Amino acid sequence: MAHYARVINGIVDKVIVAEAEFFDTFVDDSPGEWVQTSYNTRGGVHYAPNTNNPDDGVALRKNYAGIGSHYDGVGFYGPQPFPSWTLNSTSYLWEPPTALPDDGKLYDWNETDKKWDEVQATKDQ
Repeated sequence: MAHYARVINGIVDKVIVAEAEFFDTFVDDSPGEWVQTSYNTRGGVHYAPNTNNPDDGVALRKNYAGIGSHYDGVGFYGPQPFPSWTLNSTSYLWEPPTALPDDGKLYDWNETDKKWDEVQATKDQ
C-alpha cells in the first residue's frame, strides 16, 4: 500500500492509502491530480518506518503530503509559517532567518523582531 495526495491548483486536499493498481481503473472526474507521497519521507530524507533513522529508501517528493500542503511538481511543503521564513530548496522545509537556539530552552518565534523569544515557564508547566 502507498499514500497518494490529490493536488488541486498546487494544494493538497485529500490523502488516501491505496495500491498502485487502484489508479489503473479508478475513475475520478474531480479536478486535480493524484501524486504518490511517502509517509517515511521528511526534509528530503527517507527514514526507516517508525524511527528517526535515515535509510536507503527513496525520499519521495521531499516530505509527506498533508491536507493543506503545497506541491510544486517537485516536492510537498507546508504553508509558510511566517513571512520572514524561506523555503529550503533541498529539504522543502521552512527556515527562519535566525536559527533556533540549541540550549534546551523553549522559544517562540517573534516575527516583529525576527528573533526567538525564550518562553518563560509558568507554574503549570
